[in-house]
Amino acid sequence: MKVAEDQVVEDDTGFQDDEESFFQDIDLLQKHGINVADIKKMKSVGICTVKGIQMTTRKALCNIKGLSEAKVEKIKEAAGKMLSVGFQTAFEYSAKRKQVFHISTGSQEFDKLLGGGMESMAITEAFGEFRTGKTQLSHTLCVTAQLPGEDGYSGGKVIFIDTENTFRPDRLRDIAEKFNVDHDAVLDNVLYARAYTSEHQMELLDFVAAKFHEEGGVFKLLIIDSIMALFRVDFSGRGELAERQQKLAQMLSRLQKISEEYNVAVFITNQMTADPGAGMTFQADPKKPIGGHILAHASTTRISLRKGRGEMRIAKIFDSPDMPENEATFAISPGGVTDAKE
Repeated sequence: MKVAEDQVVEDDTGFQDDEESFFQDIDLLQKHGINVADIKKMKSVGICTVKGIQMTTRKALCNIKGLSEAKVEKIKEAAGKMLSVGFQTAFEYSAKRKQVFHISTGSQEFDKLLGGGMESMAITEAFGEFRTGKTQLSHTLCVTAQLPGEDGYSGGKVIFIDTENTFRPDRLRDIAEKFNVDHDAVLDNVLYARAYTSEHQMELLDFVAAKFHEEGGVFKLLIIDSIMALFRVDFSGRGELAERQQKLAQMLSRLQKISEEYNVAVFITNQMTADPGAGMTFQADPKKPIGGHILAHASTTRISLRKGRGEMRIAKIFDSPDMPENEATFAISPGGVTDAKE
């Protein structure tokens, strides 16, 4: 049993030094005259690293109970001393980008399309109609994220936030079977939470940040299936659209910061809607992903999924900063996402 667990999550000491410099604990602020009580207050809202302070506005920090404007200024100043706030050369930044890893999707063709798999420090969004394989892809990633991969990737734990009640642990057993890893060890390494409202979904992200910090470098993937379902329920009609988009923007900004702060991959799924105006413009596909421009701009990579023949599914790069627009075919089998057999 123990051997199997080691097989699933290997500890790679090579990565360890990088991880240390990557996470500067917020407790280090004590050396700069910030008291423990204030540090505790920040931790309670999920700000656990010095970089986390840099990523939070003064206004948001002032909203934390017990932090005055003077204290916030002092905290910001201390964080500024510990981090270089200015510019760096593209060469220096490229060295930092070497910490980025990729998580396999289970299909080589699909991985090639994404340039190696789901990227860390980024949000990857998959959208499609029902039965296009979004949830199956989420389940497969729960297992593949735990397996050691290319370029020294050591594997790690996963957090799964479920908004549609579609998470099935037995499905993970089937997929673990295909990869020949211990079922119980795989299930042990996935933390699951069911979100019931969009507010609850946002609160869970505070817990996620705290967890990522507590076990620095252990978690490699955060999955939200699906990102928009609860926003669709909680906000209805055009009258509440502006508020919905604002709340959504805050959540996506939080996700982006979490992915960069803790070097994890974030995978979200999204639903589709019929576009009533598409008929006028003679678009080939009258459906589009929901969430509007806010979600479109927040996602680093967007993948469109559609159904092919039988178990075949087609993934297309819809938007990506570095991958060309292209398509890949994969299949959904009892063992999760696999290569399509020609």
